[in-house]
Amino acid sequence: MKKFITVFTDGSCLGNPGPGGFCTIIKYQNIIKKISTGFILTTNNRMELMSVIIGLKKIKIASYIKINTDSQYVKNGITKWIQNWKKNNWLTKNKKKVKNIDLWKKLYKLVKYHIQIKWFWIKSHSGQKDNEKCDIEAKKSAKNPKRIDFGYIYNK
Repeated sequence: MKKFITVFTDGSCLGNPGPGGFCTIIKYQNIIKKISTGFILTTNNRMELMSVIIGLKKIKIASYIKINTDSQYVKNGITKWIQNWKKNNWLTKNKKKVKNIDLWKKLYKLVKYHIQIKWFWIKSHSGQKDNEKCDIEAKKSAKNPKRIDFGYIYNK
């Protein structure tokens, strides 16, 4: 049976770096699952990536997925830049180490697991209901962080 799933994602950081949080909303038929977590010290881009990674990890069956993100960094990174980063041993075109390699590698692996993922960019604060919900929850999680982003700490 083919599964068609819609995912909304957002990350937030109070300061950059600073406390951060993410939220993911997964919709499948009449089922809606919301996941949100706060981190003591991280960056906005890491939280944007984490929101997508956690959402995809929760989808255990290879599926057709529509991901909605307000992060050009995430959308362009996974659809345009990642192949060259891999080919160049995770270096940018300027020969600098790609930031957040740990998360990009996880995301790449998860994307390959699913049948098809279509990526959509949503302008922040444009009134899209689920994106607004993610934004509110991500900020709420950032204000009450409980976890440590070890990737941020070790990759500094």
